[in-house]
Amino acid sequence: MGIIPDQSPLLSFEDARHLVEAQASQITPGETELVDLLNCGGRVLAEGVTADHDFPPFRRAARDGYAVHASDVAQPKAVLEVVAEVKAGADLDQLPVIQQGQAASIMTGAPTPADADVIVMVEYTSRQGDRVEINRPPDSGANIVAVGSEAKRGQQLLIPSLQLNHKAIAVAAAVGRTHMSVYKKPIVAILSTGDEIVDVSTSPGPSQVRNSNTYSLAAQVVESGGMPLLLPIAPDEPVRLRELIAQGLEADLLLLAGGVSLGKYDLVEQVLSEFGAEFFFTGVKIQPGKPAVFGRVAYKNQTKYFFGLPGNPVSTMVTFTLFALPVLQALSGQTPANLRFLHARLSSEMKTKRGLKRFLPGLLSGELEQAEVKLAPWRGSGDIAAMVLSNCYIVIDPDRDHYSSGEWVPLLLR
Repeated sequence: MGIIPDQSPLLSFEDARHLVEAQASQITPGETELVDLLNCGGRVLAEGVTADHDFPPFRRAARDGYAVHASDVAQPKAVLEVVAEVKAGADLDQLPVIQQGQAASIMTGAPTPADADVIVMVEYTSRQGDRVEINRPPDSGANIVAVGSEAKRGQQLLIPSLQLNHKAIAVAAAVGRTHMSVYKKPIVAILSTGDEIVDVSTSPGPSQVRNSNTYSLAAQVVESGGMPLLLPIAPDEPVRLRELIAQGLEADLLLLAGGVSLGKYDLVEQVLSEFGAEFFFTGVKIQPGKPAVFGRVAYKNQTKYFFGLPGNPVSTMVTFTLFALPVLQALSGQTPANLRFLHARLSSEMKTKRGLKRFLPGLLSGELEQAEVKLAPWRGSGDIAAMVLSNCYIVIDPDRDHYSSGEWVPLLLR
């Protein structure tokens, strides 16, 4: 039997985040499977991928231009005889021989004739029939990519734990991989709680709301590499809540939305304690998301982590990003990513309250290097419409209550 956590002092955001990261670092990912390359996007690599040949395998032209001897073009206005043309894909055994005083027209990606030691960009030449004038002497070795300069045969190009994006897929294709060993997606159970919550297909009564939290969390889970398992809505009574939590603990990770505040019918922590839960924190000094809960349960001889996320929709979204995401990443085989903050200037004055670290919906805009951010119009943690209009969180220092227009502020992109 677990112990219902007391109302100990709230953790700072930094302490809570570090605690989550420490637990995530202890997680071992699950089983692997072989997946065809076209379906590997977003999956997490379970093996290393090495180069099957040198990259490039020949001296590759980096620009359209003329392959020449550097000694012939040391001075401007050199005029050379064009004796050949080399296209991309040309047979290496049939490349032309370039004598002193000669040049070969060459295309980007083509193999460079062995006698040439520099390529002059076409922009720096003037062509008249079979003669080309070099208007600007190139640097030694310019515009030729040496054999193996990008990667050597046997060199590791992709490491295990990497989430595969379009760039990694391109590398895998370049080394001839048609299938990849990836980790199976972790199953994430999602349980929304509260008598006021009804299914999305139901017309809510005067004091009810549709179950947006389950669907927003499911979307975040999918985006993060997991597989959501949607549980029925849990009422505010312990018996059915206990049954649904037991179902959720069969998954790799359990996310609960609602029922973690201090109200009479907020029963999540009480019921979790009946499973012998160990609570790492039961509140964080942030807004939104102050009542967030994190812990683990020894269930059927396995360690299962859970997060109790506040029921207000914006709070649910924010606390998933700040706390649940590293654990999900670890379960999926990834090395959890550090939070990365950017900075932008405020486009207008902003006032707030001291005491909590705030992650407020913001709108980052501006052209080119002239980025600026403003607070999105929102009316608290239930305002999901404001989240749609925003594209970042403005991060507010707990010791600040006023920011001037033009002041730099940290941002967390989302």
